[in-house]
Amino acid sequence: MQTTIKSSVTFRGKGLHSGASARITIFPASAEHGIWFKRVDVIGKDNLVPARWDVAEHSPLCTKLINEAGVSVSTVEHLMAALAGCGVHNALIEIDGPEVPILDGSAAPFVRGIMQRGLQRLNVPVRAFEVVEEVSVTHNGATATISPSEEMGIEFHIDFEDAAIGKQSKRLNMANGSFARELCDSRTFCRKADVEAMQANGLALGGAPGVNAVVFDGGHVVSPGGLRHRDEPVRHKMLDALGDLALAGAPLIGHYTGDKAGHTLTNMLLRKLFATPGAVRMVTCDDARTARLPGAGLHWSEVPRVA
Repeated sequence: MQTTIKSSVTFRGKGLHSGASARITIFPASAEHGIWFKRVDVIGKDNLVPARWDVAEHSPLCTKLINEAGVSVSTVEHLMAALAGCGVHNALIEIDGPEVPILDGSAAPFVRGIMQRGLQRLNVPVRAFEVVEEVSVTHNGATATISPSEEMGIEFHIDFEDAAIGKQSKRLNMANGSFARELCDSRTFCRKADVEAMQANGLALGGAPGVNAVVFDGGHVVSPGGLRHRDEPVRHKMLDALGDLALAGAPLIGHYTGDKAGHTLTNMLLRKLFATPGAVRMVTCDDARTARLPGAGLHWSEVPRVA
């Protein structure tokens, strides 16, 4: 069955890139509603923004959604990953600014808030997009592929010159609460030189190394406290990928492989998937298939151990 959050939950914090403070509240929604953002600070024009791939604007630093009226919400990927990873299919998210708060740089605070409220089962079966044919996109030496599979899986490969990151690879089935156990607390990361360059250009103004981002400098982890996982960077890339894939508008049944991919490439992949005749189809999930979707099998008892 489709689900929504049982009761509303609010988060407050600064945006990573803008540094602007914002408050978001996730509200329950009815079956077939999907995920929508509402900019409550925008008056006089359409302030509803769908969480959907075809309104995503290409950006190397985050995922930004923008409606036909020009109203936007950016840095949605961690929240979208939390919703997908907890198995939330329907929600209205009110936000009073242009950027979702970065919080601790991971999806863990969102997961905690959602699971504390619990999920409400709705008396409507889950509809999902089943990948029928493999689709792949390549750009600037990076590749993203999605292929047929019985469940949603994510595989990622990264290769950085920084010795503290280097080459990392990981593969996970997204069912049975694996997102919360394995990925949700992995933080966004960057290199010290990149942070300094971005801040000099008026970006990353809400960044606080060690608080909401892992900062690397060659062979060193600059952030106090070090890493939460030895391979935290590749785990965070997988977190981002799940959030970006959640913009399909319904759960995806397929195996995603990212090789040095980012937000732009994953969105390009979704655009090609839905533009390719016969590559994907909508299916109604029975109980057995629903149990293999992201978020299935997650229990609150698991969350404190990972978040």
